[in-house]
Amino acid sequence: MPVERAAWKLNRLGEVRGELWGGFAALLVAVPSSIAYGIAIYTVLGASYVGQGAIAGLLGAIVMGIVAPLTGGAPRLISAPCAPAVPIMAALGAALVAGQRSGVGPLSPSQVLVLWPLATLLTGALQLLYGALGGGRLIKYIPFPVASGYSSGVGVLMVLDQAPKLLGLPRGTPLWAGIAAPGSWAWPGVVVGLVTIGVMLGAPRLTKALPPSILGVLAGVATYFAWGAFAPGLLHFEHNRLIIGQVAGGVGAVVGSVGEQWRALGGLRWAELEVVLVPAVTLSVLLSIDTLKTVVVIDTLGRSRHDSDRELRAQGCANLAAALVGGVPGSAPLGPALINVNSGGRTNWSGLFEGFLALGTLVLLGSLIGWVPIATLAGILIVVACRMVDWGSLQLVRQRSTVLDFGVSLMVVVVAVGWGLVIATGVGLGLAVLLFIREQMRGSVIRRKVYGHQLSSKRHRLPPEREVLRRDGPRTCVCELHGNLFFGTTDRLFTELESDLQQCRHLLLDLRRVQSVDYTAAHLLEQFEALLTARQAYLVFAQLPNHLPTGRDLAAYFSQLGLVNPTRNVRLFDSMDEALEWAEDQLLAAAGVAEAGAEAPLELTHFDLLREFDSDHTLAALRSCLREQTFAANQTIYRAGDHGDELYLIRRGLVRILLPAAPGRHLLIATFGPGAFFGDMAFLDARVRSADAVALTATDLLVLSRAAFNQLSIAHPVLGAKMFARLARALAIRLRDTDEELRWLQES
Repeated sequence: MPVERAAWKLNRLGEVRGELWGGFAALLVAVPSSIAYGIAIYTVLGASYVGQGAIAGLLGAIVMGIVAPLTGGAPRLISAPCAPAVPIMAALGAALVAGQRSGVGPLSPSQVLVLWPLATLLTGALQLLYGALGGGRLIKYIPFPVASGYSSGVGVLMVLDQAPKLLGLPRGTPLWAGIAAPGSWAWPGVVVGLVTIGVMLGAPRLTKALPPSILGVLAGVATYFAWGAFAPGLLHFEHNRLIIGQVAGGVGAVVGSVGEQWRALGGLRWAELEVVLVPAVTLSVLLSIDTLKTVVVIDTLGRSRHDSDRELRAQGCANLAAALVGGVPGSAPLGPALINVNSGGRTNWSGLFEGFLALGTLVLLGSLIGWVPIATLAGILIVVACRMVDWGSLQLVRQRSTVLDFGVSLMVVVVAVGWGLVIATGVGLGLAVLLFIREQMRGSVIRRKVYGHQLSSKRHRLPPEREVLRRDGPRTCVCELHGNLFFGTTDRLFTELESDLQQCRHLLLDLRRVQSVDYTAAHLLEQFEALLTARQAYLVFAQLPNHLPTGRDLAAYFSQLGLVNPTRNVRLFDSMDEALEWAEDQLLAAAGVAEAGAEAPLELTHFDLLREFDSDHTLAALRSCLREQTFAANQTIYRAGDHGDELYLIRRGLVRILLPAAPGRHLLIATFGPGAFFGDMAFLDARVRSADAVALTATDLLVLSRAAFNQLSIAHPVLGAKMFARLARALAIRLRDTDEELRWLQES
């Protein structure tokens, strides 16, 4: 016991060490990025707000890192400010300052500082709503080209936003004009930024002990101070536009600033509140997508499975908390999560440790943050942005089949850069709908199409009937539909069935796998019925689902539209077998083939199994061994598991063979009519019955027991040989028919 207890303690110590190291490693990625994101957003208010932006980014990392794990976030995730928040929040702030929002004039930076947390608050509330309504599953179904366009658009916007900071261009200088004028560049900042970028790109080849972002920051700071040794002006803290500069004066100052922002909410007008709604919706979708993409990757690495809705609720709570303290909104970015997993993080504790370590960074190192060069953070964000661009989508241009997908991604990127991510969100959702419709139009809703001579009902027919059905079977068309019957698929469905509508007598539609039916599709089915009725043909529905995934009762819907009406040539059946049997009966009646002995019980000479027995006078001997039995409708003849060796010949009526399935349920194996036989398996192998036999109607049978047959065969050896030969031939015909149907079903 002492050894086991010591081993348990060591194991627990190792787990705690892994969580601590995972949280610390994630901190080294999340904190520099969060500070950079905050600065990128707050810079639109002016250089004097850079320090406040750094604190806002750090507050976001602290609060989200702590709240998300506590409210049910998935294990191994690290929640912090992320790249998609930058262009949305920065564009909102720039538009408010410039007075570009309808109904709102130019706002002061102090007013914008009030609206930003409000946008974050709405973002968190929307994520909570998505999680409560099951939106986590829906967001994952956004087409990849659209999601790729979002990601690439965010990356391009971040590069365009950070390039002026990398070059150190004076505020208000257009990017392209600044690039064309190297004399306006702040060369110390340019060199620092390029060194940062170079170290971040080359760091993975040199060492994996430290994250590239930390190495980039260290290299950028070292380069800046090395340059400062030759240019002392760079080492002045005050009025130095190349570094972050003065940050908030401690935790008390942060709390006071947040309190002032929330007190100012009482003076906001409705128009000012309304302008943050659309950006908040856009941000909530982008942050949710970013989080769910990360969770999918982490689940793959950890062989786990997450709850999307629960994760959205946790992210909503984290963003609500970030709004309350004035932090930058965020998600669960992939970079910190991967570092956490690779460093030993396995549970929510690593996320908590990251949040508390970020708090320690603010308290202990807050005064040193101001010395970080702006160009270093710009370099970090440019690397992050370039990695967000989906360069692999360029491969889509090479294939003709994927050119449209590339066009969708490119369209989202162009709209995001030209008109902003808010409009790009609407365009992306519209394109997602178009992509869905395109895929539905490209795929057929016909899962299988066969004809009556290729597929038969489970009703066993006599040879003359089978001949008629082989000849006239092509006049029955059987279609199994699946998927969504809506305006995007109706045209192709009509095209694929147009020739059948012009020549078939029965169009059988199996609807059991249909997911939805809209009014356009229902109207098309009405057209089918009209075309068939004009030729005295029938539209037959089989296996209509009582409740589609949409909740609609399809039979009731068709009845409301008047499609199912006694005056129309429309028939409904619970199973495809019943529909097929009805269509076969119609074809047989039209051909003038009546069931032998349908009215009166059959004589022995009418049984195909006993054909040729009368020629050698063995039929009379066989008749002496047969006994008659009569069963009422729905009466059981025998059950599965019963002992019996009888072979049954049907003189009149119908018998169904049912295979027991789940409790209270049966599978229909076959339906036998007059002139057919059943019970042959037990008659041949003397084992228990494998299925139930039930009289469907009042039934007259002739029963031949194996014991009596064996005695008869001793006296009449030729009779015994002929009986087994005829049984073998009949069973071979059944197997051949089954093989043929299976082949057609496989090929259709």
